[in-house]
Amino acid sequence: MTTAGDLLQLVRRGRASSRSDLGRLTGLSRTAVGARLALLEAAGLVVTGDELASTGGRPPAGLSLNADAAVVLAVAIGRSRSQLAVFDLQGQELGSSSVEHEVGASPDVVMPVVAAHLRELIEPLPTAQPVYGTGISLPGTVDPVLGVSIESPAMPGWDGVDLRAALVAGGIEPGSTFVANDADVLARSERLGHARHHPDLLVVKASTGLGLGILAEGRVVAGHLGAAGEIGHTKVEAAAGRPCRCGDVGCLETIAAGWALVAELREAGHPVDHVRDLAALAAGGDAEAKHRLRESGRRLGEVLAVAINILNPEAVVIGGDMAAAFDVYAAGVRESVYARASALATRDLRFLPSTFGDRAGLVGCAAMALDQVLSPAAVDSRLAAAADPSRAAASATG
Repeated sequence: MTTAGDLLQLVRRGRASSRSDLGRLTGLSRTAVGARLALLEAAGLVVTGDELASTGGRPPAGLSLNADAAVVLAVAIGRSRSQLAVFDLQGQELGSSSVEHEVGASPDVVMPVVAAHLRELIEPLPTAQPVYGTGISLPGTVDPVLGVSIESPAMPGWDGVDLRAALVAGGIEPGSTFVANDADVLARSERLGHARHHPDLLVVKASTGLGLGILAEGRVVAGHLGAAGEIGHTKVEAAAGRPCRCGDVGCLETIAAGWALVAELREAGHPVDHVRDLAALAAGGDAEAKHRLRESGRRLGEVLAVAINILNPEAVVIGGDMAAAFDVYAAGVRESVYARASALATRDLRFLPSTFGDRAGLVGCAAMALDQVLSPAAVDSRLAAAADPSRAAASATG
């Protein structure tokens, strides 16, 4: 059965902008379309806009998603910095903030500060705008069902932590909460960017750590346990015997991740505290920083070439802090990929910078939340809860 949620999806995706469009696409009668739209309009989710051009007779009234009906929150938690933002239902950013914290800081330290910043972002909003949901990203492996970090060397102390409960304890009502790996979220942001033209993508997160997001026909591939794309912990011969922060030895990260490069530069007397400092030096022309960054790209490219041969993407998108010096880093990646991947896999391959740059994590978190809270099932559940107040509490904590 075609529901009110299905109609909203057609409007939201731009496939329908009038009642006649909805009738044509769904086969519903005018009465059935009107009844479902009445529910959506009563909930404030659909508004009637300017009249559209008509081929004769009375012009149809334009329909659109009401972007101001509610908001979603985006929380991109990193190893040393977390970014926060509020988005409307059309995915437009209404306000943002960032939180710097010690590398490896515990959730007991980070989450109260995150919640405080979110309260400041939410406070100016009209009281009529509820928070429908919150998208959260974390480095490392995330359980796709429970929505928690699991066995992640990148975030020790975060395993199994209920992030929704942490936000509630900080005075935030986050609505439905969704958690994903940071590279997967970066890939999700590209569904609004490069994936519109290149639906098969590999998205590199090159920052303190190394991760890989995978888009196949525009859909994020997270893997059986949500661990797809853990490219940084692939064993490579050049790293043999080097201890990794994951507790193992010989991982790619020990010779190519930001944490390893920063450690090497500091030992050599360079005043860098974070991979962002390294990228800034390289972008500014520092010869040593450029060499280190390009070599990191070469090392990554050696492993990435295998993924390219297997998955045959149309493009590789490079994001994360190292992408601030995209030309330098991508040159190293490209050099190894073309030397190691097959001629057919690289024939049309493109290397592209992240569409949203430093904001990609936030855009991806917001997109994840919006896709969930505006899905037909979620919308229909919300409409049912509005009609039956006894179901509202269950709907709000979904």
